[in-house]
Amino acid sequence: MSVKDFMTEKLVTVTPDTKIFDAVDLMKKHDIHRLPVIDNGQVAGLITEGTIQEALPSKATSLSVHEVNYLLNKTVVADVMIKDVKTISPNAELEDAIYLMRQNKINVLPVLEKEQLVGIITNNDIFDAFLKLTGYHEGGTRIQLKILEDKKGVLARVAKILADHDFSILTVIVDHQSTATILEIQLASKQVEEIKQLLTDNGYEVVRAATTQV
Repeated sequence: MSVKDFMTEKLVTVTPDTKIFDAVDLMKKHDIHRLPVIDNGQVAGLITEGTIQEALPSKATSLSVHEVNYLLNKTVVADVMIKDVKTISPNAELEDAIYLMRQNKINVLPVLEKEQLVGIITNNDIFDAFLKLTGYHEGGTRIQLKILEDKKGVLARVAKILADHDFSILTVIVDHQSTATILEIQLASKQVEEIKQLLTDNGYEVVRAATTQV
């Protein structure tokens, strides 16, 4: 799966000379937490709720309300935006985006193609991607098999057993642990006990079997 499969393409952006108050209004209106800053068609920075909060005067300030409002009215996005912005290509793997976010401790990446902003991907987009890839919203049955000896063709054999009994596979996740391999399969059917018994009868250790909620 690539970044373009899960990025947000409908973007709300600001320019460096946008007033801070206007940027806040845009965030509230569109229920978002960050805005790419565009200057002459290029990404010049990123402004977030956090950077705006840091720009606000402390409650301990000796300034009057009038003085605070005056200062904020003069403050523009360029004064507080993040200038060193990490970006990613739409064709990059989703894992690359996750790694880049984790390494830099950030929650968002503007997506650039030929230096042009084509989207944005956030940690929430990645959470949604995970739910989709695991079939969370599909319903059915989720089975976990413990494979002690992970030989070639194990997945193919399990898939054939299920197919021969008319059980349709929705998703498959393979987790290579230190002592065993966990094979997690989600099936469309809700016949939990029948599926569990079928795999047990064919020599597989079923660690967990349960219906999934939609």
